[in-house]
Amino acid sequence: MKSYRQAFIHFLLFSLLTFGGASFTVLNAAELKKVEADVATPELKLESLDGKTIDLKDFQGSVVLVQFWATYCTPCRKEMPSMNNLMKKLAESKTPFKILAVNMGETKEEVQKFVDEVKPEFTILMDSKGEHVQAWNVFAAPSNFVIDGKGKIRYTLFGGVDWDSDDIVNTIKQLAADTAADVKQAADGDTDAKDAMEAKTDKTDKDSPEK
Repeated sequence: MKSYRQAFIHFLLFSLLTFGGASFTVLNAAELKKVEADVATPELKLESLDGKTIDLKDFQGSVVLVQFWATYCTPCRKEMPSMNNLMKKLAESKTPFKILAVNMGETKEEVQKFVDEVKPEFTILMDSKGEHVQAWNVFAAPSNFVIDGKGKIRYTLFGGVDWDSDDIVNTIKQLAADTAADVKQAADGDTDAKDAMEAKTDKTDKDSPEK
């Protein structure tokens, strides 16, 4: 049985997501919205359903889909099979990708029952106290954030969608490719700077008078 605290959190989240975000969800449904501003990505460090501590920062180099969801959210239930398919398609193309699905304010028993029925194949995180909802500006269920390999939020989507559509698959592939190119360019720049420094040091040593 839920504690009074858990029941209250559940009620608040349901009210916020159902009534506070209703028009926002419809307006943005089924379309990734590119984030143009360079905003700081909130921290995300939670315990998974199977008891492991998961930190978003540990997935640098991979594109990460962070989704906030709840068992009472009908679109969440309907779209999770397509999220499984998205993972499979990206794995086939060897695209580094991870899904972190954050449950909001529910018990492990509630979430486990849902997982047994729907069978998501990705990591489920437990935000049982609803502490991350405000930090991530979550106003709808599901709320989705696509994070690039450098840890920046690049796309958002509020509402349900078929995640295994060609458009979304290609968008994530391109985001992963862009990140890899940026990382390589930065590494090449570091190498060039190191070579230049070593060349300068060699020249200085040669020009120095022998003792």
